[in-house]
Amino acid sequence: MKKLWLVLGILISLSSCDFSKYRLIKKYDFETRFEKSGGTETGTYSEVIAFYKELADAYPSISLQEFGETDSGLPLHLAIYNPEGEFDLEKLRKSHSVLMINNGIHPGESDGIDATMMLFRDMAGDSIASPKNTLIATIPIYNVGGALNRNSGSRTNQNGPEEYGFRGNARNYDLNRDFIKADTKNTQTFYEIFHYLKPDVFIDNHVSNGADYQYSLTHLFTQHDKLGGNLGDYLQNNMMPALEDSLKAKEWDITPYVNVFNEVPEEGFSQFMDFPRYSTGYTTLWNTLGMMVETHMLKPYNKRVMGTYELMRSMIQITDAETSVIKDLRNQARRKYLTDRSYNLTFEVDKENPSKRKFKGYEAEDIISEVTGMERLKYDREKPFTKEIDYYDKFKVTEEIEIPRAYIIPQGWWQVINRLEMNNIKMETLERDTLIEVEVYKIQDFETSETAFEGHYLHKNTQVSTSTETIHFRKGDYLITTFQDGARYLLETLEPSAVDSFFNWNFFDTVLQQKEGFSPYVFEDMAKEILESDAELKEEFEDKKRDDAEFRNNWYAQLDWIHKRSNYYEETHLRYPVFRLPR
Repeated sequence: MKKLWLVLGILISLSSCDFSKYRLIKKYDFETRFEKSGGTETGTYSEVIAFYKELADAYPSISLQEFGETDSGLPLHLAIYNPEGEFDLEKLRKSHSVLMINNGIHPGESDGIDATMMLFRDMAGDSIASPKNTLIATIPIYNVGGALNRNSGSRTNQNGPEEYGFRGNARNYDLNRDFIKADTKNTQTFYEIFHYLKPDVFIDNHVSNGADYQYSLTHLFTQHDKLGGNLGDYLQNNMMPALEDSLKAKEWDITPYVNVFNEVPEEGFSQFMDFPRYSTGYTTLWNTLGMMVETHMLKPYNKRVMGTYELMRSMIQITDAETSVIKDLRNQARRKYLTDRSYNLTFEVDKENPSKRKFKGYEAEDIISEVTGMERLKYDREKPFTKEIDYYDKFKVTEEIEIPRAYIIPQGWWQVINRLEMNNIKMETLERDTLIEVEVYKIQDFETSETAFEGHYLHKNTQVSTSTETIHFRKGDYLITTFQDGARYLLETLEPSAVDSFFNWNFFDTVLQQKEGFSPYVFEDMAKEILESDAELKEEFEDKKRDDAEFRNNWYAQLDWIHKRSNYYEETHLRYPVFRLPR
């Protein structure tokens, strides 16, 4: 149903009240710009929001709300569809699942924006069957600033639409790298919406770059080993095959996201690991079943949009049929992280145990480039093939940690505290100054990117040592138990060696800089006294000079070595300022 006439007012004749005096005074046009253009255009930001406002005005089954603010200065919108017209989520959550759709995180990848508009209209207008046990919620356009920055050139390799938004937001952030660091108001408002909905299933609509192949649709489910437990098994062995089978029955082929760049996929490829910086990696921390839709950039725009539409319909049907199973598995996962003693923190691809998948690609060859004179990759779409390939969808644990009973964070680290509060983390403050025996991390090693990445110089491969110390904490410092629904979020952000920890995102870089030093000509005499008063330290010093030529020939390094082992060295240097209470 694309057009709807409603009676919104009644003109009453002074002479009679017969039905000939009633007339329709408002007309809604629910045909999208995508449809009017024959599948070549996408709606502007204002058109999309106006569309949802009129849907909510016309249909009691649709609610539209504004939330917070974005970097553009405008709010985010949330549309919810429930055929029953009831929107009390606390009441409905007991019997219904919630499926959340995020659109326009990269506004140039507009397929989901148009597909979801038609999906909501068609459900509300009874053109397609409505779910019985599932609420459907969507952020119509998440990257508002990017959507307002409309152009026709920035998606260099993409086949339509004619105009679209830009990847960066109003402050040029890529929002799909911001779900942990939360540098943007967009992300901070997303937190509010996400924790309001508490979705069971999450879909983020995208368009892929990379190799060429026959598929219009690819799926990027969150990595099942990282999701873990029965929930991860269900995602891998039930939900994903059910989606593939449903789309196949509708003659829509789909494959896992083709995780290669300028290479041929038939040599095999690995599943994408969606770390918590990404949308589905973040939602995993709350035991939500997540997936990204990645349509193929080179396929016609109308085909990509309709493929996204059919994929979302299939996911809604699966979620609706499996509501009780999904809710039970998510409850199991919550209990698991409340009782487990250890947590799998980092992973790597298991290259020894690939799965086998049939893949529909195009033959390719390396030819001499007419531009560079060197070899380049060339696909031949006249030569399609179907081959069995290796798909590396299993990941193995590389670091496992013991889950602490609680963390303690001094109140001075308010940027971190603010982000925990945004994510509804339960915290209590110490009522008085207190000495507490805690586990202390010391930063031993890390690598830092040489170029800026989303406003940060990101750390990686962080190594720590652990000791037990008695630390003086002040009244007002924060005690944060891990016995809460946000346990996974806490572990992934507060453990410094986690890939997307707050440490690796530079929130604690001030501890990496030594604040107090020494004057060598003064410290020379003090160093002599320190060594003479500590025979064991002196022996260690002499051994190092003997065994390490570089150290032996560097007088300042020798003095610094002694200073760092003296009482003059500041205890906060390289000491990670988040402390663990062991179980």
